[in-house]
Amino acid sequence: MKKIANLFIIALFSGVITLGGYKLLVEEKTTTTNIPSETASFIPTNFNTPSFIEGTNLDFTIAAEKTIHAVVHIKNRTTATSPTNIFEYLYGRGHQREIVGSGSGVIISPDGYIVTNNHVIDNASEIEVVLNNNQSYDAELVGTDPKTDIALLKIKSDNDLPYVPFADSNAIKVGEWVLAVGNPFNLTSTVTAGIVSAKARNLNEFDGNPQSFIQTDAAVNRGNSGGALVNANGELVGINTAISSQTGAFIGYSFAVPSNITRKVIEDILEFGNVQRAILGIQVLNTNSSQAKEMGIDKIQGVYIADVEKGSGADLGGIKEGDIIKKLDEITITKFSDLSGYLSTKRPNDIVNVTLDRNGKEKIIPVTLVKLETYEIESLGLEVKNLNKEELKTIGAKNGVIVTRPLTRDMAQYNLSGIVITKINDENIQDIDDVKTIMNARSPNTPIKITFIDQKGETNTFIFR
Repeated sequence: MKKIANLFIIALFSGVITLGGYKLLVEEKTTTTNIPSETASFIPTNFNTPSFIEGTNLDFTIAAEKTIHAVVHIKNRTTATSPTNIFEYLYGRGHQREIVGSGSGVIISPDGYIVTNNHVIDNASEIEVVLNNNQSYDAELVGTDPKTDIALLKIKSDNDLPYVPFADSNAIKVGEWVLAVGNPFNLTSTVTAGIVSAKARNLNEFDGNPQSFIQTDAAVNRGNSGGALVNANGELVGINTAISSQTGAFIGYSFAVPSNITRKVIEDILEFGNVQRAILGIQVLNTNSSQAKEMGIDKIQGVYIADVEKGSGADLGGIKEGDIIKKLDEITITKFSDLSGYLSTKRPNDIVNVTLDRNGKEKIIPVTLVKLETYEIESLGLEVKNLNKEELKTIGAKNGVIVTRPLTRDMAQYNLSGIVITKINDENIQDIDDVKTIMNARSPNTPIKITFIDQKGETNTFIFR
């Protein structure tokens, strides 16, 4: 009997311990995680990574305060002639009227240098800059670069001006918060926020002038052009340039010229008067082309080299046809706009380390960049480039410049890329300087006669009217 009583006491004690442990460890833990729906203010998430809700609580006031007074309103005044009857139209006469356009600009130095877009001040007869404190200045146009759509202005002030320092646009990351500061619809000092949606975005696939834009979802509208795209520290990472829209108003995406490209362009304008463009000296294969699909390289991550120009930095460095460029210095290259964007920050004679894939093996080749020597014949819609003696000998020509690409869709249909123009209006062409001289001297609206050697080595003549 005593033995049974002892067993009963042990069993009862064990049951109490078990029940107490269950209450303490299981039920208490369960009530902690099951928050009543009426009191829950967030969705449970992984706290090891920052949540989007946390990100929206970032304080942008400091960045806004640093930049809002350094972003200016730019007024572009031009004079246009409007004919009032058919006779004025035929004889180029009419009523003179002033047209005022507007945009934004960014003060980048205390002595009054201002960066904006070329299209903001294009064809301006007068440029007025209005600061955030409503002070107005007449601006001097220092220089422009239509290819990157960047222009540099200068105003004179008795006092140091607020300015925005440059940041390294290569360091900015997709998903990082940015602010767009500008003057949309003539509303001065407007700040909008968004994130970096993509980098090295190319909007000019056809015309052969690839850009390397930063894409954001910060609201940008007409009048924001030339304004600042800044990071959370209030540093300049880009110049707002374009929007993607069928209506002309913001619908979700905007594009900015990266600050590294902007800075290089304005430094070139100040030092040389024009932009010094550098190239590797290669021809690349578009991975979206049918030829790339036939070769099975349409899905490669990198830039496939289709040809290497003789005597170029790439040729002298040992780069070969079929190599795939994976990096320039420490910048990863997955597409051509990555490559062109990085080279846009370099000058002739700069050395870049090219990391490439050759038959599955990695090689690093230092390449000295060479100067891009091209000229756009706007009247013809063609771009031409100088040829060296070796290239002329290979073609079988004594002189001439080679057509590198068409500038318009109309000229693209004639398949003129690769022809060598030896004469324009019966005058021999040695280099692009001869082309410039002849084109500048001709009377407007007169026919242009070009003599050229085609891709088959035959000599032909075209007259463009």
